[in-house]
Amino acid sequence: MAVQQSTASSAKGLGLMACTALVVGNMIGSGIFLLPASLAAYGPISLAGWLLTSCGALVLAILFGRLSQLVHKTGGPYAYTEAGYGEFAGFLIAWGYWITLWTGNAAVAVALAGYVGYLFPLIGDSSTYSLLTALAAIWLLTLINVRGVKEAGAVQVLTTVLKLVPLLLIGVLGWWWVEPDHFAVLNRSGQSDLAAISAAAAVTLWAFLGLESATVPAGEVVEPAKTIPRATLFGVLLAASVYMAVSAVAMGVLPAEQLAASSAPLADVARSMWGELGGVLVAVGAVIATFGTLNGFTLLTGQVPYGAALDRVFPPSLGRLSRFGTPANALVFSNVLASILVVMNFAHGLVGAFNAIIMLAVMASLVPYAFCALAELMIRLKGKEGLQGAALFKVSLLGGLGFLYSGWAIYGAGADTVYLGTLLLIAGIPVHVWIKWRNDRADRRGASA
Repeated sequence: MAVQQSTASSAKGLGLMACTALVVGNMIGSGIFLLPASLAAYGPISLAGWLLTSCGALVLAILFGRLSQLVHKTGGPYAYTEAGYGEFAGFLIAWGYWITLWTGNAAVAVALAGYVGYLFPLIGDSSTYSLLTALAAIWLLTLINVRGVKEAGAVQVLTTVLKLVPLLLIGVLGWWWVEPDHFAVLNRSGQSDLAAISAAAAVTLWAFLGLESATVPAGEVVEPAKTIPRATLFGVLLAASVYMAVSAVAMGVLPAEQLAASSAPLADVARSMWGELGGVLVAVGAVIATFGTLNGFTLLTGQVPYGAALDRVFPPSLGRLSRFGTPANALVFSNVLASILVVMNFAHGLVGAFNAIIMLAVMASLVPYAFCALAELMIRLKGKEGLQGAALFKVSLLGGLGFLYSGWAIYGAGADTVYLGTLLLIAGIPVHVWIKWRNDRADRRGASA
């Protein structure tokens, strides 16, 4: 049973390369440039955490790939949840996922300003210049995405290639500088091996957020039933390989104490191997990485509310297309909110602003994974063909693994994050009631006309 959606979209412009770049670009952001320092406290055993998280991400990637073959609609997690569980559940996921995107945009823009400040001290030493840099990045990429998905896709491919260069140099060539003695103590955490692996896996989870990115602009994808599953799997495999290689080299090049204390761990690793030029190269890579992530999530801030508006779940104004065939209203409105959030939190400084904003995005990004894990089972059980025997077992097993992994990830996010995320989801209920009331009035007027 396939769920279709007709749109007045522009000509499809996202092929396999652009979709893979969207997945990789949205996952590989600022996280990999900071995580080696966070994982140094656990020691080399944290590589097992990377492996565990990579396996969970691959399960989710397979699930999203299968869902993209069942539901041919723009919206990604929203579209799959709506098809599986109904309109209200679909609204909650659209609401939460949309919040994730524009708050995430704000956080990535702040991180981008920080890396630019590292390269240009004049910007780094001025909160005003840093704020203007963050806002300029948001609106430059909003304008590019308003122009069209082909332009946004081209930017994504270019930035993904450029951001991978310094990471691949470290992950491939860095083995020549690895000191085997740094791996002598596998577990530095003081916890049991199982506890250390679980804790490290919880930390590494954030690096995989965005793995579903290719599913969201489905209406703009060339041959979505083939392209989206392949792009999602290729993207997750590539990102996981880069993550583990870079983390292993970082642990092997720098002593654990030095790595844990670093505010720019990969820049310090590159500087240790290749001198100051290496540090600058990685800093430039970090700027490109955050710029590419910001571009990818900007594209999604238009596509998610656009898809929901077409189904009358979001206000109809967000479902209107510009003369370029893009959801300009949704893009502009989402990034106005992102800009307001950046301005409101910048008084705390770069790091304070980043931490304050990212807390808003964490929980809202995990709940859609839990819903989507069992969405295929729900969709197929609702279809005329049903499910039984080996097919039922296969779908149930895959969905069960995805749901358990998502639930574990939500638990690992911490009580404060779960509390805040729940409040954000509940805040959407009055919005849903208002939209339903508005739709009902419009239907009555149409019937009486």
